[in-house]
Amino acid sequence: MTGTVRHLYVHLPFCGHRCGYCDFVTVVGRRGEHDRYVDALLAELELERSSLAPRLETVFLGGGTPTFTEPAALRRALSGLPPADEVTVEANPETVTPELARLLLEEGVTRLSLGAQSFQPSLLSVLERHAGPDDVRRAFYHLRDARFDNISLDLIYGIPGQGPADLEADIDEALALGPEHLSCYELEAKPGTRFTHAHGEELDRQAEAMEDYFERVVDRLTAAGYRWYETANFCRTEEGAGARDLRSRHNLAYWLGRDYVGLGIGAVSTVAGRRRRNTPRLPAYLDALEAGTVPQREIEDLGADVRLRERVMLGLRLDEPFQLEQADGVVDRAALGRLEGLGLLVRRAGENGEEDLALTHRGRLLGGGVTVELLV
Repeated sequence: MTGTVRHLYVHLPFCGHRCGYCDFVTVVGRRGEHDRYVDALLAELELERSSLAPRLETVFLGGGTPTFTEPAALRRALSGLPPADEVTVEANPETVTPELARLLLEEGVTRLSLGAQSFQPSLLSVLERHAGPDDVRRAFYHLRDARFDNISLDLIYGIPGQGPADLEADIDEALALGPEHLSCYELEAKPGTRFTHAHGEELDRQAEAMEDYFERVVDRLTAAGYRWYETANFCRTEEGAGARDLRSRHNLAYWLGRDYVGLGIGAVSTVAGRRRRNTPRLPAYLDALEAGTVPQREIEDLGADVRLRERVMLGLRLDEPFQLEQADGVVDRAALGRLEGLGLLVRRAGENGEEDLALTHRGRLLGGGVTVELLV
């Protein structure tokens, strides 16, 4: 039977080193196991093939650092995946060479997400990043030379030691490169990590500046012509014949509550009202797939109430209106009126007569706090 899931996430966990603030499922080095891991990924794909549509809308390779994977193993992984309209690969700047850029293009990658984080050497050092500003620029130009025309840059703000001028300089540098897409994230350092132990007091100071940083990012990027289409994401807009929608289609699938399959250690899938998470342990994952069985998974049944709440919380992150009828039973009508009176959201009639809900500009700046207030 042909499946219906049209979004696929593939986790390539290998990294050259682990940054202090990172809490993703990563494996440092282990170059000798890259081929074995790709074998396991492709075996898991075959076990999940019945869930997937014949052609996918999106494939996203995240990590870890997917481009740290040995080139032959990376090529084999890419060539073994189903065809998709959008194929995104995350990359760290120091791993991008002309040869790698050609490999990605030859294997059907359509979009790159480049982890710049900052262009300030002192801040990159705090983040324990190996790439410097010149590495970011060089990687970007390698991708442009290979004729990639859909590149996203990641920036982080709230870094210990960062000030408003540093953030402004990072935005200047990013805009000078002219990427099609920018993701700008607030630094989240998990409690108990060595990063929080090393920078605890400064992280507290930065927390007080986050609102200002966020407003600066939004003001600067929208003034430069980027569409603020999701809380932390911005894309160029194109007009005329052949104009492209440069939003991340894969991430849009998450925000719109679409089903997706995840492959690899620690990967999450949400299919038909169930969420499952693969074991984060590399040996257990490899052993299971080599034995022809699914890896150990945590499975959660998502009730209708949970799905509705997630749909509201994620949907209101977007700049497009949300159909209020989709949230029946989880939206507090009294809070809705109160938030509307405060100018944080608006209701209006949709094209088909349904009632639409959207956060105002001010409401979007306050973000999750407004949404939490809205939910029963």
